[in-house]
Amino acid sequence: MKVTGGCYCGKVRYEAEGEPLMRGLCHCRECQYYSGGAANVALAMPSAGFRYTSGEPKGFSRDDLENPVTREFCPDCGTSLVSRPPAVPDIVIVKAGTLDNPADYGKPDFAFYCADRQAFQYLPDDMPTFDQFPG
Repeated sequence: MKVTGGCYCGKVRYEAEGEPLMRGLCHCRECQYYSGGAANVALAMPSAGFRYTSGEPKGFSRDDLENPVTREFCPDCGTSLVSRPPAVPDIVIVKAGTLDNPADYGKPDFAFYCADRQAFQYLPDDMPTFDQFPG
């Protein structure tokens, strides 16, 4: 699978190639901040197949956490593009809303960090859910 995408203003662009390792909805409190309240619609792709094709994102990692996730975003329009979890350096978490064709995402396999889910975050009845990350 090969997907392309970028930020809202178009200055930062990327491509990701490889088999998706996961499609999920993350409800952790950190993702709620980053998304503005919704779940993070996440597509885990192999980091070896990911590259920026134009522009340079800005990265942010909290300095008060032991192993913070690095979040990359457009320095001009602020669009959240990807996350890089230090515990799993061989994946990059692509934000589905930044895909050129969001339908490429397909359907989420499960929802995770549901212990942090808010009442306004709805889930399909048939979706597997986990209080933390499964496994």
